Amino acid sequence: MADHPLILLTGTSAAGKTTVGRLLADALPASAFVEGDAVRTMIRGGRVDMTPEPTPEALRQLALRHRQTALLADSFHEAGFATVVEDVVVGRHLVDFVRSLTARPLHVVVLVPDEDTVRRREAERDKIAYDDVWTPAALNAVVHRDTPRLGLWLDSSTQTAAETVEQVLKRLPESRIEHL
Repeated sequence: MADHPLILLTGTSAAGKTTVGRLLADALPASAFVEGDAVRTMIRGGRVDMTPEPTPEALRQLALRHRQTALLADSFHEAGFATVVEDVVVGRHLVDFVRSLTARPLHVVVLVPDEDTVRRREAERDKIAYDDVWTPAALNAVVHRDTPRLGLWLDSSTQTAAETVEQVLKRLPESRIEHL
């Protein structure tokens, strides 16, 4: 493994990105963790979140969030830290996000647990990602139908977060993105 990679973890909400991302960053010697939700919630007033039929303002704010997340991740990487960044970056937005990152080596890991696992994990956590607008099935469809097959796609349905981290580290060469 290169001494300080940048690793993007993505997938549906409740796929385990935040938990796995924190553990993954903790497993690397000098590391930083950039959480997409933390960047999203920096907009306090007037925030417009994504929906299956997003408004122009929702798309503008998503692009801003992705730009800020990428800049923050690149900044940590430039300072010599292995950087783990997690966010829901799916569909056509994945290619744009990856292109916005300048850090190399760059790795993309897409967590794709099955829908039943996502529903169970959603029920077990404190925050709520799904509602009548976004369901696990709807977001899972975007991942599988509209997201380019970049990097390593990992079905973590039967894995603990620690086991997923172990798999990511073991299979890191499969997740490497040279260029787009």
